[in-house]
Amino acid sequence: MASSDGKINVALLVVPEVTTSALFGLLDIFSAAGRDWPFIMGRDPGEPRMRPYIVAREKKDVLGANGIIVRPDYDLATCPAPDIVCIPDFYVVPGESVAGRYEPEAAWLRQRHSDGALLASACIGAVLLGEAGFLAGCDVTVHWAYAKTLTNNYPGVKVKTGQSLVLTGEAQRIAMAGGGTSWQDLALYLIARFVGHREAMEVAKIFILNWHDTGQQPFAAAAGFHQTVDAVVARCQEWAADNYRASAPVAAMIQLSGLPERTFIRRFRQATGITPLEYIQALRLEEAKQMLETSNLPVEAIANEVGYEETSFFGRLFRRQVGLTPAQYRLRFGALNRALSTKEKQAARAPHPDNKSGFRVVRARQ
Repeated sequence: MASSDGKINVALLVVPEVTTSALFGLLDIFSAAGRDWPFIMGRDPGEPRMRPYIVAREKKDVLGANGIIVRPDYDLATCPAPDIVCIPDFYVVPGESVAGRYEPEAAWLRQRHSDGALLASACIGAVLLGEAGFLAGCDVTVHWAYAKTLTNNYPGVKVKTGQSLVLTGEAQRIAMAGGGTSWQDLALYLIARFVGHREAMEVAKIFILNWHDTGQQPFAAAAGFHQTVDAVVARCQEWAADNYRASAPVAAMIQLSGLPERTFIRRFRQATGITPLEYIQALRLEEAKQMLETSNLPVEAIANEVGYEETSFFGRLFRRQVGLTPAQYRLRFGALNRALSTKEKQAARAPHPDNKSGFRVVRARQ
């Protein structure tokens, strides 16, 4: 389905606190399809293949995240019929319900989907799909920090944080991107599906986009690290922060709690969302990730340092939880850490206007 001039209509649905980097990034990428490749190859710009526009509940300025003003092109009532509706992410407190807050948008999404449009979300934009009733019992993806926002509020959802892109629904007309810059994957997929694979590849080359084939796991911090209101569990968390390398930390936590084992495990899981063993493993793996990023220690030494005697077990656990082997993680994030450190050192040595020696002058505040 396309408009009379052959262009694909893409409605970018915004609500207050929209993340404008995703919103305008999607708009830029969709606008480039078919247009920009001929231009950068030295020819006249091509004909755009997609027509993105911004739509909101009312055609009034919307205050985006970080105080940026967004001016919608249309309101819900006057918006041209879209082939695709994209919902950029927006600010929601992790785990919080938004029930009843977006009824007009939810009703509009149901009507657009009934008319044949594909609905797509970036990160927490998925909650609008949930409010419209499209997520019950479905595989979904979202930023790893917002998994409970979906599981707590929409029955039967199965969150796949290991995937940067999830397709579901009848004829796969629901598409969801995970967190961060996974909206770029979503944009490329939609260009390939509605315009063509060649145009999607051209856009990827123009914007130098990489597909997030490893998903979100390597970037995710373990859940359950926040201090709980359960004083007994909180005391055990404090102990674990300094003693997770111990040979039997879970047994020690049970003893510290003064509770029967089954009672302690139940309370710990209720307070943190994970078991005591999973919590200890998460602490160990987070420390291992830091060591892989910042040191040259062999993997065997890191495994021992964080509390694992068997390197093979550590490697399997790391791969299962992180999505990469320890060596792959070091290659990816160690290189990033070194590059950032090098840039920081270069900046520190950069000439300062008041210092001809080339070293930065740091003045005390008056």
